[in-house]
Amino acid sequence: MVAGHLREQNGYYQMILSWKGNDGKRKGKSISTGLPVKGNKKRAEKLLLKTRSEFNPDNIMEDTDILFPDFLVKWLRDEANKLAPRLYANYAYAIKSSIVPYFEKHPVSLLKLTARELENYYRYERQENEATAQDLLEYHDAIKAALDYAVQLDWLQSNLAEPMNPCADEAPILFTDFILEWLEMMRNSVEMTTYSAYANTIKGSIIPYFKDKNFTLQDLERHPKHIQDYYQFELNAGKTANTVIHRHANIRKCLQYAFQIGLIKSNPADRIERPRKAKYVATIYDQQELDTLFKTVEGDPIELGVILAAFYGLRRSEVVGLKWDAIDFEKKTISIRHTVTQVNIDGKSLTIQKDRTKTKSSCRTLPLVAPFEALLHRLKAEQQINQKVCGAAYCKDYLDYIYVNSIGELVKPNFLTQHFEIVLKNNGLKKIRFHDLRHSCASLLYANGVSLKEIQEWLGHSDISTTSNIYTHLDYSSKVSSANAILAFYPASSNAVAVGH
Repeated sequence: MVAGHLREQNGYYQMILSWKGNDGKRKGKSISTGLPVKGNKKRAEKLLLKTRSEFNPDNIMEDTDILFPDFLVKWLRDEANKLAPRLYANYAYAIKSSIVPYFEKHPVSLLKLTARELENYYRYERQENEATAQDLLEYHDAIKAALDYAVQLDWLQSNLAEPMNPCADEAPILFTDFILEWLEMMRNSVEMTTYSAYANTIKGSIIPYFKDKNFTLQDLERHPKHIQDYYQFELNAGKTANTVIHRHANIRKCLQYAFQIGLIKSNPADRIERPRKAKYVATIYDQQELDTLFKTVEGDPIELGVILAAFYGLRRSEVVGLKWDAIDFEKKTISIRHTVTQVNIDGKSLTIQKDRTKTKSSCRTLPLVAPFEALLHRLKAEQQINQKVCGAAYCKDYLDYIYVNSIGELVKPNFLTQHFEIVLKNNGLKKIRFHDLRHSCASLLYANGVSLKEIQEWLGHSDISTTSNIYTHLDYSSKVSSANAILAFYPASSNAVAVGH
């Protein structure tokens, strides 16, 4: 029996009902009578008695986080004797054979259920189970009837399934919500370094711009100019064309996935003008500047990194990833097959070690020259001394790596970039990036008669077009030679002189 009493509140009678729940705890509910206190006590008492007799505690949602599949089962149980047998059978079959199994694998509470979740379910039935239109309509009818029940119980304000068409994707999806879902999906589909780049771009630039605009995927499909406006905004803010092109790549890939799964009928990113890629011209050091740099960093923690980048043309990840097993002192070779990268994910800095290089072509073997061999022997001796001095405090995790500090910790890639900049500034040297040492290496090789093909193999580029695109300026000397060769066929003239003189 449901107990109850009247209470006066703000000049009106309130009915206070109480009962014992399934968990054995006392539950309560306040219901307004709508009757003013003055002159209505008997009417209020009569209404209280009627309400107590008709009140069903089972219709009170004790747990506001009731899962949607649990709610469907409850609805079937409650309505079993109220529905026509054939209709009940149809609902029960749809719910037990299809709807509940899906939502048990994709749990969501009744109160948090959205049109997006229902749309995903209908899409799953269409694409994975090849459900017919008749099947979809029957599933939809069951869901709609169940949500009507939730509305009647005042658990929901409206039936979100009512306006939906289960046979077509029509639920509006915010672009910012979808690109975050896509990003999470990519976490397990791409390298951690690639995911980090995606995440930094999407969370740091794309989401902040689109968040307050509330564009849906369908809005972008109808009006690609929204994407074009974003690119122009970034360019006006001082971002380079190459940076915007990278952001375009993220947006396009995300929207291509939306197109593939049927959320949109075309990829709007394919209908805009992306900025023209600017040709990169590296700032490099010539032989004299490198000689000065080598003398400056001698004995500095960055010495090894500078030599590996400037002489061998190693990438930063290859510099830090170099291991002792990559050095063959007998055959005088150095093999590039390990890398260490540093990424930032969700505000945390992670160091990623790999026993492979960026590409298959990046895995290469180079000659071990005498000066570098001497440096390696010196570093090996220093590490052995440091292990004895530090004892148990020496880090044993990176004994197979060459680039470690005095207590055995692996030198982080970001240290090279940051410390290199400080060294240049403190010694008044020309400002270049650490990666520009790799470009300086290529320029010196070419200046000494090494072909682009040989430079490609030395640097570990997968395609010679990459080498030629980056180092197009190196081709000028070959063009000068060609021009001088053609002079042999030029009409004799006292004014004819060799090109370049």
